[in-house]
Parts: sequence; structure tokens; C-alpha cells
Amino acid sequence: MNIAYTMTPGRGDTDLLLLKFAASVAAKGLRACGTVQINALRQDAGPCDMSVKVLPDGPVLRISQPLGAGARGCRLDPAALEDAVGLVSSSLVHGADILIVNKFGKHEAEGRGFRGAIADALSMDIPVLVGLNALNKNEFEKFASDAAVALPPDEAALLTWLEATVRAANFVSMPR
Repeated sequence: MNIAYTMTPGRGDTDLLLLKFAASVAAKGLRACGTVQINALRQDAGPCDMSVKVLPDGPVLRISQPLGAGARGCRLDPAALEDAVGLVSSSLVHGADILIVNKFGKHEAEGRGFRGAIADALSMDIPVLVGLNALNKNEFEKFASDAAVALPPDEAALLTWLEATVRAANFVSMPR
């Protein structure tokens, strides 16, 4: 089972790292499925407004709800998240070189969200890279059953892991 995660200390830094990583994977001619978070700058955007791009070239979906300036708590739109999950799952059945999940978040920790897509990818021997935060780390570790590898928040380290994973699976080496 090839599953890894990465964490960054700064807010939004994991999103940027996985976005760059996905672009590098595509530039190497490999097919990534999954999502990367893209937080578009909008005048009405708040600090928790979120959008994800469905990989490799799918739509950008807003996954947060506009709850107003005074709202507290999570703004995640569960229906929009499940739309993204459905698109990724549909794409995954056609094969991929890697599944990238922007975040193992609250929904995944509670057994929903991308958990099924992660399990499907692993059952198809597709490596999985997950963005993680400290809040959900314990639940992720339970889910991954100690099989997950912690990777430093560095694009080169992520690419090195993917290349080693691809080689170990007897695939053609990644182009340089």
C-alpha cells in the first residue's frame, strides 16, 4: 500500500505545495487524479472560502458556503465536496499514476468525503498523496493503519517519493 501525507506549518501552504506538485506531475507526462485546493481571490471572499480543482483537467468547484461575515464554524459545503468526490471517483476508474487529495479533513475523519476514493486507489495500486493538518492527523493515522509515510513539505521530496513508488511498482521510470 503506497500512501503518503504532507503537512505544512502555514495556513494555505499545503494547498500551494500540492498545486505545484500536481503541475510537476503533469509536466512529467503522468496522470494525476484527485483535487487540489485553489482559493480564488474574490471581493466577497472570506478567510474560509474554498474551491478545488478536479484533476487532471476537470472543473473548479466552490466547496464552501457563503454563510455571511458573522458566521462561525465550518463553511464547507458537504454537497459540493461530494460532487468533487464523485468526479474524482469516476475519473479514477480510468486509471491514474497518483491520487492527490488536497486534505484529509473533517469529513474524511468521520468516514465520508474522499475515504472511499483513497481506498479504491490503494486497491488499484495507485499511490495516494494526502494533505493533512494536525487537527485530523490521529484519525488519518487510524485510517491508514500505520502504512502512511510522512513526507516533508517540499516539492522535490514529493516527486522523489512518487518516482520511487512508481519504480517499485515496476512501472516505467518517470521522465526527467
